[in-house]
Amino acid sequence: MSTAAEVTDNLWESVVLKSEVPVLVDFWAEWCAPCRAMGPFVDKLAEDLEGKLKVVKINTQDNPEVPARYGITAIPTFLVIKDGEVAKQIVGQRSYADLKTEVEPFL
Repeated sequence: MSTAAEVTDNLWESVVLKSEVPVLVDFWAEWCAPCRAMGPFVDKLAEDLEGKLKVVKINTQDNPEVPARYGITAIPTFLVIKDGEVAKQIVGQRSYADLKTEVEPFL
């Protein structure tokens, strides 16, 4: 079970856009091998930065509205959302250290 919360198109605004802390959103799909490979890193980030960063996952296959709204055409893609706005976009597979380094300036 992932420590990153699952979010849906319907919950996007309340969980992500209205969050009081920055949010890392993992756009993924079950069939995507690089997405699955990133899963443990995403979970570790959720644990390591608990209270400073909210980490959520959105399955692009089951929830097409939000990825379309943000122009997500490749997965895995990660968005850092701060104060309801996209602060950073990260595309592709990364090491845990690289992912954490990309996110830390927004905490």
